[in-house]
Amino acid sequence: MRIRSAIAVSTASAAAALTLLTSATPGQAAAGPARPARCAEKALTVHARAVPGDPTVLRTDVTNRSGRACLVDRVPTVTFGNLDGIALPTPRDGRGTYRLAAGGTAYADVRTIGDPADPEARRVGTVTVAASAAHGGRSFTAAHLGTGRKVLVWEPVTTWWQPSAAAADRGIGLS
Repeated sequence: MRIRSAIAVSTASAAAALTLLTSATPGQAAAGPARPARCAEKALTVHARAVPGDPTVLRTDVTNRSGRACLVDRVPTVTFGNLDGIALPTPRDGRGTYRLAAGGTAYADVRTIGDPADPEARRVGTVTVAASAAHGGRSFTAAHLGTGRKVLVWEPVTTWWQPSAAAADRGIGLS
């Protein structure tokens, strides 16, 4: 009796497996949908500019110039001159990735300082923005950004990459 049960179960299992394998399209049984690869830095263009009338907020964007979708970090990496540290994500826990469509652009805002009169403010001549922490990024001078001779920095924050500039503005509290 035990032998017959084992044979019956084995036969039923084999039939079920055969049905699954023959009904799947080629490649479907082995793997799910392919995820896009990480974006190569050379395939990306990064821009940054101060918000008109508010030099404490920088608008940044990244465009995928390649012909394929790719992934960047969920939050841009923003560094300030020779200071240690990066702008922290708001909301917190910005781990993960953001999918950039072929030819697509993502947007993020950076608040460099909460109160420009803060006596602890640091002053830097450049800000570097990278779409992923593994990238070197692009550096922008204070003059290019439109912040004057220096960029004021103290406890900077950045939004996650967003599908529109308006969404990035809302994420930093501009609208």
